[in-house]
Amino acid sequence: MFKLGSKKDVSTEYKCTIRLLDDSEVLQCDFQHLCKGQYILDYVCNALNLLEKDYFGLRYVDSHKQRHWLDLTKPVIKQVKGMNPIVFCFRVKFYPQDPFRLKEEITRYQIFLQLRRDLLHGRLYCPPNDSALLAALIIQSELGDYDSEEHGDNYVSEFKLLLKQTPRLEEKIAEIHQQQLRGQVPAVAEANFLRKACLLDTYGVDPHPVKDKGLSNVPPVNLVLCLLLPIYTRKLLDLICPPNLLSPPNSLAF
Repeated sequence: MFKLGSKKDVSTEYKCTIRLLDDSEVLQCDFQHLCKGQYILDYVCNALNLLEKDYFGLRYVDSHKQRHWLDLTKPVIKQVKGMNPIVFCFRVKFYPQDPFRLKEEITRYQIFLQLRRDLLHGRLYCPPNDSALLAALIIQSELGDYDSEEHGDNYVSEFKLLLKQTPRLEEKIAEIHQQQLRGQVPAVAEANFLRKACLLDTYGVDPHPVKDKGLSNVPPVNLVLCLLLPIYTRKLLDLICPPNLLSPPNSLAF
């Protein structure tokens, strides 16, 4: 753990690293002994010009390899004992039911980046046709219209977009990109991605592997936490969300 000054001094400064939703970007932040989690989140949101802060949080992995959300109301240093270096990940904590009701375009863009991660890591699970469309929209936002001379034949394989990205699926992604998305500028492609993603049954759910310690021969299953507030009429979410989670985001403890 990096720190400056005396251990007993309340003005002792600690250093932390914050990984943003775009993995190529990181922030460095100094904080004092009594600083609470809200200070770190405010620092990140100010750096990103984010005003709608309530949708976001900071995740970290403790010394036991367990993931946690940083409690914004408690001192940071008491939550990260034994961590060296101190690293947080800036993530969407509460998914808006309708991203297009958000006030700020930059907030929607951060939701888009989070959903890209969810798609890549298998949390935003969907049928192959839907995943191919979402991946093609990402390609369109990154590259624009297909150009055979510039992009070649196997350009999709240069992107890691899906958890299970097969050559056959890459062909489908390229077909959609080349034939259906021409003319969409990045902002339009990202908006269409959001429109599709927020209608999926797995939008805003976060699976966690759990296992009964007394049943060593039984493989782990996924516990799914719902991190959004829709009216749950879809059967899948009715089955996997306990009633006590169907409450406003501000009351959801995680």
